[in-house]
Amino acid sequence: MTEFEVQGMSCQHCVAAVTRSIQEIDPTAQVRVDLERGRVSVESSQSTDALKDAIDEAGYTVVSVAGA
Repeated sequence: MTEFEVQGMSCQHCVAAVTRSIQEIDPTAQVRVDLERGRVSVESSQSTDALKDAIDEAGYTVVSVAGA
């Protein structure tokens, strides 16, 4: 499980965009978005860098990463 602190998420559209972007690179990824805390938790076989890039591609900024 990898947890990302992400800036710029504020609504359900943001949740959908981040989830969709991650699942495009790993359709079996488990994604949980906590808007209140600005956190995205991902369980995936993809590398942390690939997941970070997917979040960036969705238009959001990864501030920090925890776990692996």
